Formats: sequence, C-alpha cells, structure tokens
Amino acid sequence: MAKAGGVLGIGGVFFRSAHPETLSQWYRDMLGVGAGCTADDGEPSEWSWRAQGGDTVFTPFPRDSDYFPADRQYMLNFRVDGLDLLLEKLAKNGVTAERRAEWHDPAVGRFARIHDPEGNPVELWEPPHPRR
Repeated sequence: MAKAGGVLGIGGVFFRSAHPETLSQWYRDMLGVGAGCTADDGEPSEWSWRAQGGDTVFTPFPRDSDYFPADRQYMLNFRVDGLDLLLEKLAKNGVTAERRAEWHDPAVGRFARIHDPEGNPVELWEPPHPRR
C-alpha cells in the first residue's frame, strides 16, 4: 500500500522532438505507446497511455557510461511480453534491432535495442516469466 505523501509511479515522460506529432505516431504504431494506447483491458484515454503495472527501474547513469550512446541524455526502456514477436513486427516495418548474448540473463530477462526515427535509444526488456 502506498504511503501518504509518497510517489505512486511515473506520471509522464517528456522530451523534445524535431517532429513531435510524427514521432508520437511512430511510438503508437510501432510499440503501442502513447496517447490513446492501453497495455491492459482498461479504457484508453485520448491524453495518456495506460501502462500495465510492474517494476520500473529508475537509475541515473554516470556521464561516461557506455550503456547507451554518449550523445544522448536518456534511454527509454519498455517492459514487453513476447519480445520475439515484437521484433518481427518491427523488422517488417524497417526497424532494426540489436541483440547481444551478454544482455540476456535468465534471472533478469532478455533485451533488445532499437532507435526511434530521431535516433533516441529504446531498450526493450522482456522480464523472465514467473514459474507456473
């Protein structure tokens, strides 16, 4: 249960874009992220994306980190279900993904990296599925 006066989660991600409407449409079409999208059975909103609940990693990185390109101040990371299917969809739409064996850890999950049309890095993370 949340503590009174505490943060409940991320309320938004805001960043500059040379072509905000085009980039917003790309995120909606390619990843199902953005205004009017929903990752659960809830009602979509014209102003927001309804994300599915789960863990969110919030971590500043050192300025000299090589985890993502040095010319970028941030990297988006999206939790996904069905990484292989999503990568197939992206490939059919001309989006190239990078995968490396060292990024995969059975305890943490599987990862792939793509870039949006403006060159922003986007990490796709499929956490390990709980044992049934």
